[in-house]
Amino acid sequence: MHTAAYIPPDHRRHDIDALRALAFLFVILYHVGMYYVAGWHWHLKSPHEAEWLRWPMAMLNLWRMDLVFLISGVSLGFLSRGQGTWALLRSRGLRLMLPLAFGMAVIVPYQAYAQGVANGMVAPGFGAFLLRYLSMSAPWPKQAFDGAEFGITWNHLWYLPYLFTYTAIVALTLLLWKSAAGQRVRRGFNGLRGWKLLLLPAVPLLLWTMLLASRFPATHNLVRDFHLHSIYFTVFLYGYWMGVDTGVWKELERLRRVSLALALAVIATFFTLRAVTSGPPSGLSMDVLRVLYLWLTVAAILGYGHRYLNRPWPWLRWANESVYPWYVLHQTLIIIGAVLLAPLALGPVVEPALLMALTIFGCWALTDGLVRRVNFLRPLFGLKLRRPASRQPLPPEPEWRSPSPRA
Repeated sequence: MHTAAYIPPDHRRHDIDALRALAFLFVILYHVGMYYVAGWHWHLKSPHEAEWLRWPMAMLNLWRMDLVFLISGVSLGFLSRGQGTWALLRSRGLRLMLPLAFGMAVIVPYQAYAQGVANGMVAPGFGAFLLRYLSMSAPWPKQAFDGAEFGITWNHLWYLPYLFTYTAIVALTLLLWKSAAGQRVRRGFNGLRGWKLLLLPAVPLLLWTMLLASRFPATHNLVRDFHLHSIYFTVFLYGYWMGVDTGVWKELERLRRVSLALALAVIATFFTLRAVTSGPPSGLSMDVLRVLYLWLTVAAILGYGHRYLNRPWPWLRWANESVYPWYVLHQTLIIIGAVLLAPLALGPVVEPALLMALTIFGCWALTDGLVRRVNFLRPLFGLKLRRPASRQPLPPEPEWRSPSPRA
């Protein structure tokens, strides 16, 4: 029996902040890769498509958003300690749904326009396209762009309504999670040690995959994406349960080398079976390998993050305020960069390097030069309004530390 130990309210988990920023950096890298990977559907595709990219892209794709949702669950675990149901719904709703509405109206339309023009189903002229897109008064040609059947699309911003839905479910059942039964479930999960922590959390993910994956392929349609919902909401709950417990994080740190070694062994086996199997890989053995790799990789990342990132890095405050605007902006900047660079025929090395550099520079310039400075823009990108400076000096912000600081 393990006694639960909880992080005091005045402490901050720097490793979670750092992992959030790094996870979204991987999302940007992944979306640049989507422009170049051969055989994978995306809004635009480069003439320099590469078959070899499927391997690293698959390695990243099998866990990248699961890590993001787990970290989001950890954040909710901290937030829910000081807020009730309606306060959580109000604060999370404003921070998630306002950027979604703004992004769908202002940031995302160029992605749909560029895809429609590339498909030959939308006439050139962004102004005319935008008026029709925002009015939603006339149907688009079938498959003109992703989401054309709805007249308007959220594209990469699908994470925001998904996260708000999961947050709302937990907020509306907050009394259940804080009840004796809910606390027993939380303690049961956080009490997992050794092989149990590396294997048992994968079991529900495997069950959902076996039951739902073939019937409900990923669509990013909020009301029909049952398989992705089952996976993402489960890892979101894991993060919510883990958030304020110290024992499970220490155990993940202790097991970090084992979880990494096992994850590498599992993905090597997965790719070997793909290479020797004709046709797309399927069956129970492949499902087991996918899910094991997902959880072991997430466990390794959390363990290494807790060991090496749980300190107040100088760049962390800037990253915390930049990650949300970067997420909102990045895919449109990738599309713009791809449209601008394609006619230059720079080749399969220079072009992707330049596209990545332009995307990062654009995110930095727009965020630091505009979004963070203009107060009315801040909530549109998920940031809090800047308050006027008080004449009375404020007490120093608490130094939020790891519960077990290391020299």
